[in-house]
Amino acid sequence: MIRTLLAVALFGGCEAFMGGIPAAFKSDARLRSQLCFRSKTSVGLYMTASDASNSREPVFGFQRNLKDELWLPQRARPRRNRKNEAIRSMTRENEVKPSNFIYPLFVHTKDHNEEIASMPGCLRHSADSVMQEVGEALAEGVSNIILFPKIPEELKSNAADECHNPSGIVPELITRIKSKYGSSVNVWTDVALDPYSDQGHDGIVSSDRRGDGGMARILNDETVEQLCRQALAQARAGADVVAPSDMMDGRIGAIRDALDSEGFTDVSVVAYTAKYASAFYGPFRDALESAPRASSGAPRNKRTYQMDPANSREALVEARLDVAEGADMLMVKPGMPYLDIIRLLKDNTHLPISAYHVSGEYAMLKAAALRGWINERDTVLESLLCFKRAGADAILTYYAKQAARWLNE
Repeated sequence: MIRTLLAVALFGGCEAFMGGIPAAFKSDARLRSQLCFRSKTSVGLYMTASDASNSREPVFGFQRNLKDELWLPQRARPRRNRKNEAIRSMTRENEVKPSNFIYPLFVHTKDHNEEIASMPGCLRHSADSVMQEVGEALAEGVSNIILFPKIPEELKSNAADECHNPSGIVPELITRIKSKYGSSVNVWTDVALDPYSDQGHDGIVSSDRRGDGGMARILNDETVEQLCRQALAQARAGADVVAPSDMMDGRIGAIRDALDSEGFTDVSVVAYTAKYASAFYGPFRDALESAPRASSGAPRNKRTYQMDPANSREALVEARLDVAEGADMLMVKPGMPYLDIIRLLKDNTHLPISAYHVSGEYAMLKAAALRGWINERDTVLESLLCFKRAGADAILTYYAKQAARWLNE
């Protein structure tokens, strides 16, 4: 009997099959549907729908379940872990919090704020305005800020000696911030010569023409010596974190030793480990008027010391050196176009990783949002979440205060 039924099912089709079974089974619509499906699909044909009123073309692979509902046989259904917010939040792998943010602030010596055309929403702050911004950031849960100074032209020089002036804009502002807010805020500082240089480079420019393309060189060791002086001046003023962004060889170890020699063993060193010679920095250089200058005699780019955007393994070389020299955290800059580098460093070091959501990335989001092309809030928060997913523990972003407000809503 069983062999007969199978033969009819295989060669006679569903109707012939149904004709060969007892009447009691024929009257069960659910069984009829399942038997017809199995008879057809067993030879690679299509499903026969149980609902005669359904005129849609049947699709191979679907069945009817015991409740006579359409059923795609599939045990694993990842959507079950997305079915409501309680489940989604319980299983969420990464989360962005205000405490992850580092808030960059541009500061100048004037007593009023100035807009930055290429960075809508960002300002060159007066000292008083910086104090207010720090307070507002703290209120939103952002407790790390970093200062970027716009230095008056008359104070700039090739040696950038203003960078370690104890009465300069950055040391004085550090002291003022720490005096008011104390340990509730960590003050970070940028350690680099370009804001103080009349050449627009992160290092001292040579007087010879023995560099790339027969142009002037960026002197490594002489620059590192100045960077040590700069970091010490910032630490003496009360900086919690110094962040060398210059990409000179050996500067992390030299700065660490200089700090330790004066007892600043608690001052952290965050290395710009993988800082690329990127086209995404333009708005930042507008803000500080710190772009390389033709008058320097050096290349109008920073490719002899910042990393080639084509390289990834080179980041591991830089990371291993920075770790060995005593860095406390490694930074990748830019951020979004270099998520692969963030992940690469995360997988190859035990140090925390920070990502710099740079000015060009900010400017693109702002421009699209101002034109109504994107939802600014959702796009920004998704972008910041991408950094976390890639492996960043900290995110330096111009959206820090605003993103924190969105998260706190």
